[in-house]
Amino acid sequence: MDVYARMRELGLPVLEPTPAGGIYSPVQYFGDKLVYTSGTGGQNQVDEDMVGRVGGELTLEQGQEMARRCALNILANLHHNLGGLNRIKRFVKILAFVNSANDFDKQPAVVNGASSLIRDIFGEEAGLPARSAIGVNVLPGNIPVEIEMLLELK
Repeated sequence: MDVYARMRELGLPVLEPTPAGGIYSPVQYFGDKLVYTSGTGGQNQVDEDMVGRVGGELTLEQGQEMARRCALNILANLHHNLGGLNRIKRFVKILAFVNSANDFDKQPAVVNGASSLIRDIFGEEAGLPARSAIGVNVLPGNIPVEIEMLLELK
């Protein structure tokens, strides 16, 4: 399966990589075929002002969209660091942080925005990793969602 052909079918762009928000590497190789991505927000040239807590200033649907954008940004970083998304064998783990209002408890539903995007592109065998969705009281820059991933290369 050609990942880029599938992305074109879904109308998904390959974005420019996200700028680092500190002193770190957005993509880090370890072991023979494992890759870890740094926490990545959903801001990337579109709706830079979408900030706040899900269940507060933002709706569940807006949180899902930001999680989806986090996944697109991670794919952009991987594309530019790996030399191509077709090198990915499978996604192993998604760790997501959701900037949540105190009474909001639907973090897994928010992160479904990212999970469904990865599944739709890579298929169920490669694109359904283990996952954690954690509610937090604030994220850097008051972004609504931050996601990191662990994946295996072919």
